[in-house]
Amino acid sequence: MKKSDNILTLLIKYCLYLIIPSPDNILTMIAELEKIEYNDGGGFQASFISDSGGFWHFHPEYELVLNMKSNGSRIIGDSVELFDHYDMTLVAGNVPHCWNYYRSQESLPEKHGIMVHFSLSSLGEPFLSQYEMHAVRELLKDAEMGIAFSLEDAREAEKHLMNMVESKGIDKMIEFFCVLRILCNSGKRALLSSGNYRQNFDEKGNKRMNNVYNYIRENYSGPITLETVSGIARMSPFAFSRYFKKNSGAGFVEYLNRVRTNKACYLLRETDSHINGIASECGFTSISNFNKQFRKTEGLSPREYRAQYR
Repeated sequence: MKKSDNILTLLIKYCLYLIIPSPDNILTMIAELEKIEYNDGGGFQASFISDSGGFWHFHPEYELVLNMKSNGSRIIGDSVELFDHYDMTLVAGNVPHCWNYYRSQESLPEKHGIMVHFSLSSLGEPFLSQYEMHAVRELLKDAEMGIAFSLEDAREAEKHLMNMVESKGIDKMIEFFCVLRILCNSGKRALLSSGNYRQNFDEKGNKRMNNVYNYIRENYSGPITLETVSGIARMSPFAFSRYFKKNSGAGFVEYLNRVRTNKACYLLRETDSHINGIASECGFTSISNFNKQFRKTEGLSPREYRAQYR
């Protein structure tokens, strides 16, 4: 180890002493492994998000996402939720996740969010085992289920995340630890995945089921049959149904209805389209079925849901 590395380690530890204080189930889709590239050669990557959403995937690194100017639906483990401006989440390594952004115009705003990746090894077990890091260890443990933070936490963390994108070296690390302090001190964070969520990291299955997930996401507005998706997975309908149920605790139809309902929530909230038209656009074959499925997942009718935002 270089002498400069020893000095850097000591400085980071000193910074931590100053800023870290002392002490309904939806499908677990099989995800595709993503390789995170560290452009600057460091162990902490921070960048703006300008794309329109990713594929269903996982990676060994932890991922912190702040969506500042976008909304849509996010899936973390078996949690499927709508999100709006200043949604901030932390996801542990190897937890499947995906963000689907809704667009009211042809494209999303530039730099509509910030994403940070870091590995557990970048912090180091000896470092994390110190008493002063107790709150960080608890935070990272909870991240295995995915954590959502409050609007206030997200706004407070924004300036530090912005600085992370624009900084290098020790300045970048200090901003990262400032974000960690906010996350550790949060009194309104919520765990996302259910307690019985089970992960499956079979790489072959990941690639196969990623095709199924992408097909559903792109075609949910039309009819989708069990035979079609099981064919994409190269399994018999019976085997596919059992596989689906075993890994999620929910059936294929239940998952599909949730995807459609999530889109319907967005349209009810953000547009003035007629409810009948929204039902059709989201793939429901009848208004009665739409009302039934919507009330099942949201606890109220589409009309009542829209009234909350008027």
